[in-house]
Amino acid sequence: MLDVIGKSRNIDLFWEVLQETGKYQLVTPKTYIVGVKTLASARELKKCVEVFHLMNMFGYVYSVDVLNKVVEVLCRSKLVEEAEHIVLKLKDWIKPNGVTYRWLIYGFCDVGDVIEGSKIWNLMVDEGFEPDIACVEYMMEILFKNNKYVEALKVFQSARVNRMSELGVETYRLVITWLCKKGKLGESYVVFEEMQKRGIEADNLTLASITYGLMSRGRVMEAYRVVEGIETLDISVCHGMIKGLLKLKRASEATRVFREMIRRGCEPIMHTYVMLLQGHLGKRGRKGSDPLVNFDTIFVGGLVKAGKTLEANKYAERLLYRKVEVPRFDYNKFLHYYSNEEGVVMFEVMSKKLREVGHFDLADIFARYGEKMATRDRRRIRTES
Repeated sequence: MLDVIGKSRNIDLFWEVLQETGKYQLVTPKTYIVGVKTLASARELKKCVEVFHLMNMFGYVYSVDVLNKVVEVLCRSKLVEEAEHIVLKLKDWIKPNGVTYRWLIYGFCDVGDVIEGSKIWNLMVDEGFEPDIACVEYMMEILFKNNKYVEALKVFQSARVNRMSELGVETYRLVITWLCKKGKLGESYVVFEEMQKRGIEADNLTLASITYGLMSRGRVMEAYRVVEGIETLDISVCHGMIKGLLKLKRASEATRVFREMIRRGCEPIMHTYVMLLQGHLGKRGRKGSDPLVNFDTIFVGGLVKAGKTLEANKYAERLLYRKVEVPRFDYNKFLHYYSNEEGVVMFEVMSKKLREVGHFDLADIFARYGEKMATRDRRRIRTES
């Protein structure tokens, strides 16, 4: 009932019902959550704090566990500033613990306020609470995403000095992945070697990051040596190789990796096909010299056949008005439009025409998609096998 009244935004009636709920001893943790979330959404911050005082008056003693549940819900709902206000105002009655601060850190980082998240982190440490490794990893990831590499590595270094025994493959993988994305291969190898010295075996996700880092910097032979040492090839390693080769404009070699992954039983996914098509045809599409591999013939014509005339018109503009900016072509949507029996026929015909003019890479990509990805029944057969 409270939830229904709250959605009506009748705050006066909601407050009255909330008080009646306390008087009749019908309060549960859900009551706090619904009550505070509704009031916080309406920016009734004073009443948010009053909820805890009110319930204490009715015999429900102040509880940090209940506070943490409320803070968690608020932070997940991106109401982190309201959650922080409640925690600070109730500090004299409910002392926050590590869980409270952790949710506030998650909340601020989630809304992109890394500075405020760092302040909560420092406050947490000052009050004697040590962030768990999951919190450390989350803070590092947010700092990396915001291009604050120095700050992220400081957090990592602090964890290495004070809590080395708690660092596992997930922490190392996170740091290695972002260092490779930044092109800092030397630093990534130092971290990788430290992980190996500690007896932590690198998983394929970590090796995929190393592979991509080497490939993207032109160190192709080293990347192949890393891959040769992997016992079980999986999709993450293959994607690391393909992505790195495409960055080097070596689309034909990336297609060879595509063929090899199929040969070794590693089934491509939609993202594999999208990457390869972007590598061969460009992210915005391009006009080929041969009519059979002309971007507009294959994709714009295909969209018209699929009944997607509005999307087709956007890309047809490049034929008429070369200076008009058009959106990036969405290969994912295009392939999705033809994930049906009609697509099976279309991709088969397309691949034959491409082979006739010597475009074997594109022909193999389209043919494989038509065979294995086009219909639900075909996908089910592939999964079962």
